[in-house]
Amino acid sequence: MRDKTDSELIRALQENAQLTAQELAARLGLSASQAARRRQRLEAESVIQGYRAQLDPNAVGLDVQAFVQVELRSHDPKISSGFNKLLEFQPEIVSAWTLTGTADLLLRIYCRDLASLNSLIHDVLLAHGAVNRVHSQIVMNQVKKDAPLPA
Repeated sequence: MRDKTDSELIRALQENAQLTAQELAARLGLSASQAARRRQRLEAESVIQGYRAQLDPNAVGLDVQAFVQVELRSHDPKISSGFNKLLEFQPEIVSAWTLTGTADLLLRIYCRDLASLNSLIHDVLLAHGAVNRVHSQIVMNQVKKDAPLPA
């Protein structure tokens, strides 16, 4: 069962995953060993699923971000699972969601340039037999950065 201290610890780690047990302890009013045990418990319970560096896409040459809605030809599990495997191996597709409504999936994509996005859409997505159509939206500006989850 999570308590207020767990929630505070989660918020702190979402802001800075490199906080030491001593730094967490100071923020939470705990001993370093208590803070470390709480973090380990949350990791063991898969509340905290991992840690990673947050990169600036432009700084690493990914100047185009797009959201692409994909409509599949069929919902047959054999067909959709084949398309899902394709998604796993396309590094430009950083996340994918299944949806209700007209689109079956929503893909978040980062590419070096428009030509790369065009190639991904036409040569990879539309070329896959499971895809009926796609609708792409190019991000002009991200007005709110990806935020931590509410804890």
